[in-house]
Amino acid sequence: MHAQIENGKRGFTTFDLKVLGVVFMFIDHIHEMFSIMGAPAWLDWFGRPVATLFFFISVEGFSHTSNKEKYLKRLWLGFFLMNIGNYLVQRFFSLGDVGLMNNIFSDLFIAVLSMYGIELISKGYKEKAYGKLFKGILCLILPVLISIILIYALTNGTMALFTLSYIFPSTMFSENSIMIYLATAMYVFRKNRTVQCLAIAVVAGLFASRDVSSLLTWNTQWMMIFAIIPIALYNGERGKSMKQFFYVFYPAHIWLLYILASIIYTHFI
Repeated sequence: MHAQIENGKRGFTTFDLKVLGVVFMFIDHIHEMFSIMGAPAWLDWFGRPVATLFFFISVEGFSHTSNKEKYLKRLWLGFFLMNIGNYLVQRFFSLGDVGLMNNIFSDLFIAVLSMYGIELISKGYKEKAYGKLFKGILCLILPVLISIILIYALTNGTMALFTLSYIFPSTMFSENSIMIYLATAMYVFRKNRTVQCLAIAVVAGLFASRDVSSLLTWNTQWMMIFAIIPIALYNGERGKSMKQFFYVFYPAHIWLLYILASIIYTHFI
C-alpha cells in the first residue's frame, strides 16, 4: 500500500483501500474461526470498518465501470459460488457452533443493484421511459421482497422454498442486513465526500447508542466510523488492478481458515 501522487495529489487509491480492507478482514476472520479456541475478542475490532470500506469501493466501481450489468453478474456469480462453497466445506468439516455464513458478495450485489436501480429511475424520469422507471423500482425493492418470502418459508417450515436463498440475494439474510443501504446513500452523495462521511458517522452513532456500556465487548459495530479515515484520504485514483485476486482471495481465505480451525479443534483440542 502506498500514497499515490498524481498531479500533486496524495492519498489512497482504490487498490490501497482494497488492500487495507483485505488485511483488516483477514484479522477479523481469524477471530471468527478461532474464537472457539480463545482468540482474543479485540481481533474483531479490525473487521468493523471493512464492510463500509467495501461499500465505498463498490460505489466507485459502479460509478466508473463501463458495463454495469456485467459488474452485477460478476457479484451474483461470486454470491452463488460462495454459497455452494460454504455448503460443501461444512459437509466435510465442522467447528462446534461456528457456522459458515460469510458472503459479502450478497451485500455488494444488493448495494450495487440499488445503485443500478437509482440510475434507471433517474434516466427513466428524465426520458419519460416508464419501463426504466419500473425496472429501477424493482431493483430497489426486489431484495426486500425476497426477504419477506424467505422469512415466510422459515416461519412456516417450507425449507424447499428457503433454498431460494442460495440463488437470490436478500436484504435480511445478508451479512449486514439493512446497513447495506449505507452504500446506497454513499452512491447518492458520491460527489460529496463530506456527506458520505457524515452518513457513516450517523450509522456508527446509531449502532453505538444500542448499548453504550458494551462498546468494547459485543456492541462494536460503531467502530465502522474508522472507515472515514481512509475514505477521507481517498484520492480518486484506481491504482493497481488486481480485480481477480480479490474475487479469489475472499472465499479462499474464509474456507481455508475454517478448515484449519476445524482440524485443530477436532484433533488437537
